[in-house]
Amino acid sequence: NMVPFPRLHFFMVGFAPLTSRGAHSFRAVSVPELTQQMFDPKNMMAASDFRNGRYLTCSAIFRGRVAMKEVEDQMRNVQSKNSSYFVEWIPNN
Repeated sequence: NMVPFPRLHFFMVGFAPLTSRGAHSFRAVSVPELTQQMFDPKNMMAASDFRNGRYLTCSAIFRGRVAMKEVEDQMRNVQSKNSSYFVEWIPNN
């Protein structure tokens, strides 16, 4: 269950890379750049600043040729650098 508390039920979706419809140029994006973009307020699909709240849980889905170790390292890095935005009392956060 991703909603451990009934009043804390709002999901915020981030999307990376976020490009406009008319942009036809494609470029390779690194895993560190993608993870940074996922948590950037400009890439959120809601007009809310996550820095005013906390993350209960996160899910990151990568497509393409990406090394799992690189993804795990980057997600661990994001969580350690932004530890004040992640709640401590949910195991395996």
